[in-house]
Amino acid sequence: MTADTEAPLSRAQRKAELEARIEQQRVDILVAVNRWNTAAESIDSGWHALMRFKVPLYAIGGVLMLGIGKNHSRLIRYGRRATASALMFNRLRRLLG
Repeated sequence: MTADTEAPLSRAQRKAELEARIEQQRVDILVAVNRWNTAAESIDSGWHALMRFKVPLYAIGGVLMLGIGKNHSRLIRYGRRATASALMFNRLRRLLG
């Protein structure tokens, strides 16, 4: 039978099909969320480990900035080098990958 020869579905049948489709989408979303959480577990644990050391990292960064802040031309030079290195790394990765 084709769609042209089938009898039109009743309102209750259409509603039941729509509810079944919605329920399946909910199940699919729950499965996707579970997979996402499993995949992101290692990243989250690393982030939480890093956040345990937030205050000491801020203190170390502050001390480093005091040393660099006295001679800001050094900061500009290091910034340029870091930018150039990052750009070269990305270009090499694209070339080789």
